[in-house]
Amino acid sequence: MKKRYILPFLLLSLGACKQEFLDQRDPNAVTVEDFFETENDVQLAVNGLYQALRNGNNLGEGSGLFNEERSDNTGRNDNQSNAGEPFQFNDFSLLASNSFLKSHWSNMYNGISRCNTLLSHIDKVSFTNQDLKKRYIAEAKFVRALLYFHMVRKFGDIPLSTVEITSKQQADQLAFREKESVIYQQIIADLTDALDSNLPNTQKEYAVGRTSKAAVNAILGQVYLTIGATVAEGRQENLTKAEQYLAASYGMRTFGKLNEIPYDEVFDVDRKMDCKELIFQIQHIQGNQLYSSSIARNNQARGETINSKFNATGVGGNVKRDLVNDYEANDTRKAFSIKFAADVNVNDWFITKFRDNSDGAGVQGWGGNDWILIRYADVMLLLAETKMHLGKDAEAIALLDEVRERAGLPNYATSRMDANYSAKYPTLKEAILHERRVELAFENHRWFDLIRNYDAQGLVNYFKAKNQADYGIARLSNISTKDRYYPIPFDEYQLDPTRMYQNPGY
Repeated sequence: MKKRYILPFLLLSLGACKQEFLDQRDPNAVTVEDFFETENDVQLAVNGLYQALRNGNNLGEGSGLFNEERSDNTGRNDNQSNAGEPFQFNDFSLLASNSFLKSHWSNMYNGISRCNTLLSHIDKVSFTNQDLKKRYIAEAKFVRALLYFHMVRKFGDIPLSTVEITSKQQADQLAFREKESVIYQQIIADLTDALDSNLPNTQKEYAVGRTSKAAVNAILGQVYLTIGATVAEGRQENLTKAEQYLAASYGMRTFGKLNEIPYDEVFDVDRKMDCKELIFQIQHIQGNQLYSSSIARNNQARGETINSKFNATGVGGNVKRDLVNDYEANDTRKAFSIKFAADVNVNDWFITKFRDNSDGAGVQGWGGNDWILIRYADVMLLLAETKMHLGKDAEAIALLDEVRERAGLPNYATSRMDANYSAKYPTLKEAILHERRVELAFENHRWFDLIRNYDAQGLVNYFKAKNQADYGIARLSNISTKDRYYPIPFDEYQLDPTRMYQNPGY
């Protein structure tokens, strides 16, 4: 069996493999070349793309280490033994040899490889319905773009592959870091292609957990916003396109105002199939040991029962005091999202936003929570941010106010008259960033929000202005401009130190 190379940058050890070994055929295995024969085979491969997202080393519910724990929202107060490597993310002491970082890189590129394999073979299959083929291609390109979008923001220049890799020679040729601008061009091309399909506007018109035009527009708008907010060249054009695509996604909603949807309903296990705010989510099956969600039980603190029937013995999902202090008085999201655990072994705040203490989840905590990747409050605040950059403050504030209204808070104009609010959030930019923080806490947006709104030195200034006592044992003094990007995993750098060059400072 000819070996299918996942991606060149995952295969440091293959340089020593002999060709005759790679050419061996396993009589019990189905080769990639033999797999794609029917429409159903393609459908199974598409399902595999979504399945790849579930992993905690990918974009699944356990991936908070690579975003929330890098930010000022959460982070571990344990740096001993096995906790030492995860602690590096929030402590700004991340090493290129970190095994969690390597696993994240490998898993993300494995998902990209699945997309490339499907797209490289789909033309070999005869479809009775060409629209269905086009839809499958759109889904694959959406997933690939989503993965690359996450990677380019974390690592900067990264390797790029859009084809199945079938030889070591081909792998070696592709083992180099493309510039960020090239990666973004590919992301935009994939998402634009995905829109040119018969994908429905919403996942509910197709299948919950699969992509839709609302999801594609949302990510494409965020891509343009990210470029427009961080790159001076073409800024106005990119921000205009961001507004176009985010507005298109927002226009596909099936509700009127956001306050029609209670905040707790967004995370209600019993409403996950019909909640109108959800645009794209990773699905889990309640009560199923293999495909259930563990986010409720994992966030639960000792002595508490609010999240799950599971008897927790740890401290639960850590919440920075810095975030606790950022909730305004009477913000209904606070009581739903976090709680103080009085147990003497905890004595701290923990995450309660993701709950399933039903009989269906049971004492094992096999929950039914879906992991939400895109929802309308996110889109609305991204659109508000875009309009703010374009000088359309009134339109931006209208969107901001709608989110605040649901949270039981006064509008922006009224809040500005409060001395404490205006001191903490002196500009509209800071007010929107604050609103995104408390609205989307623990949903893996915070790090990306920070690096979109602050350059490398601005990020350092932002963190060093914080109170160390509110940040935990991770040291704010460690942060430097190098921490804007993650290091390239050491094994990947070793492939070719020239073409897989390390990020500065590591």
